[in-house]
Amino acid sequence: MRELHLAAGLPYPLGATWTGDGVNFAVFSAHASRIELCLFDEAGRNEVGRVDLPELTDEVWHGFLPGAGPGLVYGYRAHGPYVPEHGHRFNPNKLLLDPYATELVGRLRWGPSLFGYDMRNRKQPGAGFDKRDSASSMFKARVTAPGLAPVTPPRPAPRVPWERTVFYEAHVRGLTRLHPAVPADLRGTFAGLGTAAMIDHLKALGVTSVELLPIHAFVDDAYLTDKGLRNYWGYNSIGFFALEPRYLAGGGIQEFRDMVARLHDAGLEVILDVVYNHTAEGNELGPTLSFKGLDNASYYRLNPEDRRYYINDTGTGNTVNQSHPRVVQLILDSLRYWVQQMEVDGFRFDLATILGREDGGYDPGCGFLDACRQDPVLNRVKLIAEPWDCGPGGYQPGNFPPGWAEWNDGFRDTVRAFWRGDEAQAAGLATRLAGSADRFNHRGRRPWASVNFITAHDGFTLHDLVSYNDKHNEANGEDNRDGHADNRSWNCGAEGPTDDPAILELRERQKRNLLATLLLAQGTPMMVAGDEFGRSQQGNNNAYCQDNEISWLDWTGIAAEGRALLAFARRVLAIRQALPVLRPARFATGGDPAHELRDVIWLDPLGNELQPEAWAEPHMRCFGMLADGRAHLGTGPEPCADAVVLLVFNAAHEGVEWTLPAAAGIERWTRLLDTGLAERERYPMFTIGDNYTAGGRSLLLFVAAPASDTAECLAALLARLGGEG
Repeated sequence: MRELHLAAGLPYPLGATWTGDGVNFAVFSAHASRIELCLFDEAGRNEVGRVDLPELTDEVWHGFLPGAGPGLVYGYRAHGPYVPEHGHRFNPNKLLLDPYATELVGRLRWGPSLFGYDMRNRKQPGAGFDKRDSASSMFKARVTAPGLAPVTPPRPAPRVPWERTVFYEAHVRGLTRLHPAVPADLRGTFAGLGTAAMIDHLKALGVTSVELLPIHAFVDDAYLTDKGLRNYWGYNSIGFFALEPRYLAGGGIQEFRDMVARLHDAGLEVILDVVYNHTAEGNELGPTLSFKGLDNASYYRLNPEDRRYYINDTGTGNTVNQSHPRVVQLILDSLRYWVQQMEVDGFRFDLATILGREDGGYDPGCGFLDACRQDPVLNRVKLIAEPWDCGPGGYQPGNFPPGWAEWNDGFRDTVRAFWRGDEAQAAGLATRLAGSADRFNHRGRRPWASVNFITAHDGFTLHDLVSYNDKHNEANGEDNRDGHADNRSWNCGAEGPTDDPAILELRERQKRNLLATLLLAQGTPMMVAGDEFGRSQQGNNNAYCQDNEISWLDWTGIAAEGRALLAFARRVLAIRQALPVLRPARFATGGDPAHELRDVIWLDPLGNELQPEAWAEPHMRCFGMLADGRAHLGTGPEPCADAVVLLVFNAAHEGVEWTLPAAAGIERWTRLLDTGLAERERYPMFTIGDNYTAGGRSLLLFVAAPASDTAECLAALLARLGGEG
């Protein structure tokens, strides 16, 4: 063992900070009696030194190691009471990861030594005190430089306006693991995502913001590794400042920054899916890896009646204690690190209701949410909430503060049900198409606050949504008991793969209907990687543990129908970006019927305004939405801003004849989309009063130009659309 001598150092910043002449160590623990710093060799295999942190200031233990620098490998051991019934689980035999670690060394190897209690006590599971040393089974932290070289010349972030934002949810590994144009040694990594092949695809598709599933360091659950599976999605974080090593091609932190830089150079934002609601340490029977051993009673919400047990509002075993000021500090410091050091553009918060939980339940004015609004770094990036958790009162869509966007599961469920042909869905769909004002139109919030999605990482892919009535999760090893049973899916006549041409044609049409509804609705759309060409997960709607071909995108196997769907998705995204009326900055009001310019009018097939009683008709499956851009001109000039669009939605099995409606200043309509047409469309023109049949289960989009400059704008759009392959 190496003899170490620490100076007092400083209680800030938390973590291991290289100062140029040494490293300052600072770690929070309100209840520890002593904390040891343990040093290891470069590979993290052998402990070479151990010493107490000499000072305690404001519940922060700290010390300064002269002469140390980047590359130093370390961990902590915390001494204190082991009294689980009082919430304390200190065990100095367990090596602990620094909560502020920015780089990991080695990997976690599951075994009895990782658990603070004696696993051999079968009579009282979780009882006893385990004296086995866990260091050989634990990953360690490596000291990194506190700041990275500035980019020269400075590189501005894309800062895509919310009204133009289109999210593309993707998994770093799955996105490129099978991509033939990505070099083999880069597939499945940050470097692979930053290659020209991927960036060219994203730009051609027309999305603006890549939303990455968790890239914070996480743990493969023991029950998965026992079955030969892995935690593929990564919602099992243990290090909120460290990159998950499996996504690195060898370039470390700089590899991630280079990926961000390349995406930024292409005008694409990088959004991180972050998991601050729970950790990989699980419940009272889980391992002691970091927070549990440093200060269990501070970092986690514990059952007040028996603090041996954890409050499990997340459904994962534990719940991070957002009410504690040091926990709030940890999360805010982590978020700022990813914005300032790693240059990301925003965050999607998993089970975000946890972030707002106080002792009395969810509070939109809680400390953490207020802190985000006031923080000069965080209030300028995109913040997206998954507005629910598993605890009491956990379903909170629409109840996050101004400045936040939220996943809108109501959009997903209503759109799926409508196109499946369910009864009494038309009124709900109209609400969702207009930005879900029932949820978000308050406190000055805008339509972009509704993040609209039809598919996500959790659930069926777009292809599987129209190909399976039931989930098929047998590969997960849980006898198909896992995953949601209520998918609102429809297999169109056969379960899974089929060679029936009628069923295949209907499935492709339904994909076009679903994609077009998503991308043309008001709000912020989110696509899932691979849906643009119809990838399948073989009916698995919970592929969280499938790090294999079930989850990876198969770029080499894109069939003709997949290429056609990709061209369709590109076309619809181009239309969305070209027509401001499809992405208004304000919620529609319907306006005064006596006023000729109304932002939205709902129509029946005769071109007449739908009356209130019509919405109550359960069998109504066909209606139109006329949106007039001239009603929004006060929001600022933009090409094609005064265009008028007509959207027709027909979920009935049979065709419905439409009379193209009149609108002030309009003489002709141009058809941009008809999802009933399998081939790439031309763009014919029609006059007011012409009849047009909306085929069974189809969506139509017409556009009109009330002014000459708008006509020129639309002509340019048509020329662009006509040039797509």
